[in-house]
Amino acid sequence: MSVLESFKNKNFLRLWLAQIISQFGDRINQMALIGLIAARTPGSTVGLAKLLSFTIIPVFLVGPIAGAYVDRWDRRKTLFICDFLRGLLVLTIPFIFIYWESMVPIYAVVFLIFCLSRFYVPAKMSIIPDLVDEKGLLMANSLVSMTGMLAFAFGCAFGGLLVEKAGPRGGFIWDAVTFFISGILVVSMTQKINFYVDTHKLAEEGRKIITVLRKSLFDEIKEGIVYFFKHREIRFVTTMMFILFAAAGAIYVVVIVFIQESLQSVTRDLGILAVVLGLGLLTSAIAYGRFGQKASRFKTIFVCLILGGISMVAFATILHRFAQLPVAAALTFLVGLVTGPVFIAANTIVHEVSRDEMRGRVFSALEVVMHLGFLMAMFLSAHLSENLKVENFKILIGVGCLFAFVGLFGLLQYKKQNELLPVNGENK
Repeated sequence: MSVLESFKNKNFLRLWLAQIISQFGDRINQMALIGLIAARTPGSTVGLAKLLSFTIIPVFLVGPIAGAYVDRWDRRKTLFICDFLRGLLVLTIPFIFIYWESMVPIYAVVFLIFCLSRFYVPAKMSIIPDLVDEKGLLMANSLVSMTGMLAFAFGCAFGGLLVEKAGPRGGFIWDAVTFFISGILVVSMTQKINFYVDTHKLAEEGRKIITVLRKSLFDEIKEGIVYFFKHREIRFVTTMMFILFAAAGAIYVVVIVFIQESLQSVTRDLGILAVVLGLGLLTSAIAYGRFGQKASRFKTIFVCLILGGISMVAFATILHRFAQLPVAAALTFLVGLVTGPVFIAANTIVHEVSRDEMRGRVFSALEVVMHLGFLMAMFLSAHLSENLKVENFKILIGVGCLFAFVGLFGLLQYKKQNELLPVNGENK
């Protein structure tokens, strides 16, 4: 399926546009929070880590429950309600809490926003196979990934300039508006969504639905956990996502402070580099979506991990010696270019092997594992940087080396054993 064919699907097009707008606002909000922390505790990796932890804790407290409910509820309505409520919550920061000296109310609002996001993310990922056919899944996942990349790039750029010039308040207002626009687009998906029920087995499916409705929430969560660990392909994706997000967590707060100190700006250059990173991710997403159908999903993930680790080492080493924005931009583009296909390949594997009625719980479980890795690694690297005084560029080099090693080890194992391959064939 081509990009144009995907866009002829009006429901999918509206979902895609909603994600561009909503995630564009998220990146502006991210820059506003970074600017707020920089104003109150300049150069503090622990301060950034503390704020970011309130975006991750909901994954563990709400995520497993959210996945079970997403599988019960209308996914379109779930997306709309989450957008609307998140927009209202974001508005409380610029109009109520931004003037308070204490960060506690802002921590609370951020926590509530990301509690709602725990329902939003599995609903969004679960609805994609309901909007496109099986042949269009890879292209659909590529486009959804492109959404995040475009929004990441231009949202960070706009947010970085906005916060640098006008302060954090405007960023929060922009974020709220984008949530409301995204919600309108989602609720406008008026066509009947196809859940692919086999008409020849309607009676059998009806009995299954009644059985599910009779189960307790605890039973559904337990069933999701068993299903999650039973499937080798899902376990593989989980392991790779844990490693990837642990690496992202380890570098997140460190690289922000590293760039701020190297290039001597709070959010402006961060925004510019985010654009370049997004362009690299976008380029690789387009190429992989167009030409990656025949490539092994697993081999793609391993090769990207190796190249991602090498490019991260190059970024930290060279920028430490030559702190120039053009140099940083070129290296950032390279990082995005070589790591982009990982998420597309991983999400496509999960879509291909997960049953429709289990997707919400599977993606919620993935969220828990990924964010656990992110949170643990983030606080470890922040502790190394701020308390043990390990230089930030050395932390980035160490993470890059570990990243490349994991990819190389996985690729060697993959060549020795084809047991990781899914039942559909090697190209999957």
